Amino acid sequence: MSRNSISSSSVKNKTTMNSVICMTLFVIGVVFAGHGHDNAHYKFEYGVHDPHTHDHKSQHEHRHGHDVTGGYTLKEADGTHRVVKYKSSPHGGFEAVVERVGHAQHPAHYGHGHGHAHSGHGHGHGGHGGATSYVGVTHWANQGSEGGHGHGH
Repeated sequence: MSRNSISSSSVKNKTTMNSVICMTLFVIGVVFAGHGHDNAHYKFEYGVHDPHTHDHKSQHEHRHGHDVTGGYTLKEADGTHRVVKYKSSPHGGFEAVVERVGHAQHPAHYGHGHGHAHSGHGHGHGGHGGATSYVGVTHWANQGSEGGHGHGH
């Protein structure tokens, strides 16, 4: 083979290889175009109002690009409503505002029972008394120091 035919063949191979590389890069560019840059959009909301279980809650959320806003509400066991509003973005991060609406109510009264109670410090005995069942939320703030030991039957 002559030197011209080798270099001509080499040029054709380089041109073919460059064409294949360019075409591959073009296909990759087309396939991945817009990935990571799409403006994602969605919006949803739902609510639950169940009179049997007393479950009351709702949520909504909206996304536009990288920014998300939303909120939710729910009825707490003490009768108040928790209201949360939030937003999230790449620049501001996640921010939430939590609010409690309403006044806490006394626990629900479910029934009476009868029983005997023996209590006190040491072996003191109390009288006979009734028992009452309550369901509610306990707030464990400063409860005071009502120390004592007892034995109940």
